[in-house]
Amino acid sequence: MTLIPEIKPNQSIELLKELHILTRDGKLNQDSRRKLKQVYHLFHFIEPLLNEVLSSNPNLTLADHGAGKSYLGFILYDLFFKAREAGHIYGIETRAELVKKSQALAEKLGFARMSFVNLSVEASIHSPLLPQHIDVVTALHACDTATDDAIKFALHKQAKFIVLVPCCQAEVAAQLNKNKNQSFGKTPLSEIWRHPIHTREFGSQLTNVLRCLQ
Repeated sequence: MTLIPEIKPNQSIELLKELHILTRDGKLNQDSRRKLKQVYHLFHFIEPLLNEVLSSNPNLTLADHGAGKSYLGFILYDLFFKAREAGHIYGIETRAELVKKSQALAEKLGFARMSFVNLSVEASIHSPLLPQHIDVVTALHACDTATDDAIKFALHKQAKFIVLVPCCQAEVAAQLNKNKNQSFGKTPLSEIWRHPIHTREFGSQLTNVLRCLQ
C-alpha cells in the first residue's frame, strides 16, 4: 500500500480502518483527514502527561471513562503503549455491546494490555476488575453529567491527570430554564440567562466552575 504522509510511522493501518479513519482500501478522504488531524492533536496533548507518569512509574495505568467505541483508548495504545513493555488501558462503558466489540477488536489487533469492563459509575469506583489507583483518566465527548462521573471516578482513584473533553453541558441550563419566568424582575442577574443561547452558554460556564470546585 502507498505510504500516506499524514500517518505516523508504525501506526496500525488495520486499526485506522476499523475506526473508519482510513477507507477499506487504505485511503484518506477529506473527512477522514480531518478526523486524523483531531486524533493526533489530542494525542500530542496527552503524550507529555503519560511520559511524566512513566518517569516515576513504568506500570502506567489509564482509564477511559464512558469509552463508547474506545477510539481514544485504541489510538493511545497504538501510538504510545504498544511500543512499551508495561502499562495498561482500561475502557469503562455502560453499554455491553460496545464493550464486547472493543474487546474483540483489541484481541484481533493483539493489544494485550487493553481491557474493557461493562460497569456503571458507582460500580467502576469499587470494582475489583479495576486497580485501586489509576494514573490518568480520560473522557472524550462525555455528554452532560458523564463528565462529572469521570471526575468522581478520577478523584476516588487518585488520578495524577484528568483529561476531559466535555459535551452537551445541559444539566445546569435545564435548571435555569425551569424557573426562568419566575426569576425575571426579581434580580437583574436573570438577564444573564433570559435568551436561550445565553442560558446554554452561562450554564456551560457555571458547570465548568462547579467542576473545578471539586
